[in-house]
Amino acid sequence: MSDFRCMIVDAEHSRIDPAAALEFVADPAFGGFAMFVGRVREQNQGRAVVGVSYDVFEQLALAGFDDIVRRAQEQFGPRLKIHLAHARGRLGVGDVAVVVAVGTPHRDEAFRACRQVIEAVKHRSPIWKQEHYQDGSSEWSEGCSLCETQARDDQPESRHDGHAHG
Repeated sequence: MSDFRCMIVDAEHSRIDPAAALEFVADPAFGGFAMFVGRVREQNQGRAVVGVSYDVFEQLALAGFDDIVRRAQEQFGPRLKIHLAHARGRLGVGDVAVVVAVGTPHRDEAFRACRQVIEAVKHRSPIWKQEHYQDGSSEWSEGCSLCETQARDDQPESRHDGHAHG
């Protein structure tokens, strides 16, 4: 009993609806639901953002989404529903850029599957983001290299004084 829906939503004609995603994964046999909603934020790396544009290689992205949700099903079991939607086009601050909703019999699988799906989308999908700033300039995001830099920056400095610490 697995079921999933993957889509690219053209921001010029439609918007991603988190409530519809949650409705899709609803099932009376499920007690666990998890959702990730990614929205356009007004600041990034100290710069005022007025919007973003997403460019998507749609056919390849959808094939990748299919692989991502099938891997989640393999890992977390066949009793799983997943809704995955990502925007394409120009979005303003506060607009929804991506939604992952997961329904499962238990909360642990829901949380873990949701996290696995969004991380895989961010790291593997042919989706490019251009940020538009208040000063009128725009820059293409470097993607996951920013995630890796942030993760490194968030780690506490380790001591290298020749002694073992434990």
